[in-house]
Amino acid sequence: MRTRGFSLIEIVMAMALVGLVLVGMNTFIFSMSELWGKNTDVRLFDQHVRAVTRFLQREMVRATLPPAASVNSTPVGVQPISPSGAGRDNLVTYMELTGNRILSWPESPLPEVFCSLQVRRDRGLVMLWHSDLENHFNDDPPREALVSPFVTKLAYDYFDTDFGKWTTETAVRTDTSGNPVPPQRLRVTFAYENLTREALVTVPAVAQGLPNPW
Repeated sequence: MRTRGFSLIEIVMAMALVGLVLVGMNTFIFSMSELWGKNTDVRLFDQHVRAVTRFLQREMVRATLPPAASVNSTPVGVQPISPSGAGRDNLVTYMELTGNRILSWPESPLPEVFCSLQVRRDRGLVMLWHSDLENHFNDDPPREALVSPFVTKLAYDYFDTDFGKWTTETAVRTDTSGNPVPPQRLRVTFAYENLTREALVTVPAVAQGLPNPW
């Protein structure tokens, strides 16, 4: 029985078909890569916004849970803070019993770390922090840790129970006696090139049924 091989024309046609398929696949892959690359900055920026928002929200929640918080306390409040080389400013402040992952101690970490949030025009969102157990807590300025270089503004939301609506303030509100009033939400603005995002971080209150650890 004679076996018939492929003719030259059949081989050429097969190679041409394979070439067309490869060209089509390459065009599809390169076009998808181009579209994917164009949106890389947007995706990475959005991921950063979500990560920082989750981090801040987790910080707020941890500060209002025992043993860090006690009944009738204000675990997330407003304190006058004096950063190094700057004037005193009313900043949202809370206490971390064990610190967090962005704090870098020069020696062994100490508990009872007070953390404050401030936005710097040249740096972004900065966490000012030091431990209440440090020898010169009241004299030395707090240390600084960068949370996000893309935060351009930190505003404060207050809920008006009389009118049932939210009001956004660019600075911490004060009462009639001049005392700072803690906000119910933090409004964080992120910016990168022509991209802008705004995120809300809820400031939880201590639950009334929370057992007093002290």
